[in-house]
Amino acid sequence: MSSHTISRSASIVLITAVLTLLVGAWIGSARISPPGASAQVPPATPQEEAAINRADDLSLAFQRATKIIAPSVVNITAMERVARRRFDRDRRRPDRGSIEDDTPDTQEPDALVEPDDRSFREQIGQGSGVIVREDGYIVTNSHVVADADEIRVTLDNGRQYEAELVDADAETDIAVIKIDERGLIAARFADSDAIEVGQWVLAVGNPFGLDHTVTAGIVSAKGRPSMGLADFGNFIQTDAAINFGNSGGPLVNLRGEIIGIINAISARGRGNLGIGFAIPSNMANSVVQSILNTGHVVRGWLGVTFHPLTADLAKSFRYGGESGMLVSSVVVDGPAEAAGLHRGDIVTTLNGKAVGNSDQFRNLVARSVPGTTVDLSVFRLGNHRRVALTLGERPSSEEIQSSNRFDGPSRILDRRLGFRAESVTPDLAEALRLSSQAGAFVAVVAPGRLAQTIGLRDGDVILEFGGARIDNLDDLTEALRNYEPGIRVRVYRDGRTQVVSSD
Repeated sequence: MSSHTISRSASIVLITAVLTLLVGAWIGSARISPPGASAQVPPATPQEEAAINRADDLSLAFQRATKIIAPSVVNITAMERVARRRFDRDRRRPDRGSIEDDTPDTQEPDALVEPDDRSFREQIGQGSGVIVREDGYIVTNSHVVADADEIRVTLDNGRQYEAELVDADAETDIAVIKIDERGLIAARFADSDAIEVGQWVLAVGNPFGLDHTVTAGIVSAKGRPSMGLADFGNFIQTDAAINFGNSGGPLVNLRGEIIGIINAISARGRGNLGIGFAIPSNMANSVVQSILNTGHVVRGWLGVTFHPLTADLAKSFRYGGESGMLVSSVVVDGPAEAAGLHRGDIVTTLNGKAVGNSDQFRNLVARSVPGTTVDLSVFRLGNHRRVALTLGERPSSEEIQSSNRFDGPSRILDRRLGFRAESVTPDLAEALRLSSQAGAFVAVVAPGRLAQTIGLRDGDVILEFGGARIDNLDDLTEALRNYEPGIRVRVYRDGRTQVVSSD
């Protein structure tokens, strides 16, 4: 054997011996302290153990609420057949609320062609819903199913059904659909008026088609306005993760009861930003019960229009309270007129509940059944009085907007200056303690706009504008045409006249 061979063998033996020692040391240490051994983790202190137990208790609460609500939550697929347009295959389907190209086609009109399946395309939308009656009635959002030609429902157990639309109410974004099945597990509605900001809630639904997803958060705010989402607002805001596909699903408390029906998110693109909204359960349930009992939505109606009560308006009417709604007009021969309500009255409570904001007030009225008598507390001419009013049935929004039955006169909405004015009626003159009906009543001044710069406030009565006497809205309309910076305005405010002006 050559010396080269001997030296190499010796090196191999030496390396082998070293490796053997290292492996042995590792095995020995592993026997003494194996990976993940509890000996390396210090024992929990009593305070830490108590905190862990409290967290486990909260987890158990989430789990129980999920088990209660999960069998009632459904996945909804809505298919709409829409006319196929030229170059349609080259355009992506727009998101809800986006604008499509309205350029007319140069081909022959579709009316000259016999329609077939190739003349239409299918738009598929997904949402969520919750079973509200064991015989197949399900509540969801109007915007999920209202325009659908086919609706398919998938239950918690995976079974699928074709559903029919019972009725959809765009004013609240609530719809009821039905499947042909019985013995289902219906969810329970909780009292949304009793919720508190900061309480835990769970959102359950099918975001992005991922069925029965549960997310946790808190009630971030309540009483949010309509924000263009529906005619009736007063939404619950939550930071529970809500994404596209959650619409129509339930927002529940830790007892698994519905406190809201999810209907919107604030998002850039298609992701969750921690700001979601839900229709309060009391409003949703009133719509559902109306549909189930009558086949359509029936709402209570006072027959008035009103302003939210600002501090300036309250002061102008010598009202020292902080909440209420100012009656701005009354429907001729309507329920309010029959009960003796006047323009300039301030409604402070309805059935003992304080009137906080305009959406809350409208919801309280709308949730009441027509024909029932409600008890109002009204402030008028320095005195509080009780008014019993029998509600009528609320007309549609279109009928209300086109109606000429209001006793209130026309209004001026000056967008350049940023204020709204109304003429002074006898009731309003009496409420403001004016000696005559001359002037224009300032109902709303937009913050940061020219009217505020001039010095106008809610509740002012404009008597002169730029040297021109204002007896009515026509006078004010004419005077506004001559507006220029530095103009002087004489108003009636706080029981006396004073002059305000812009720089």
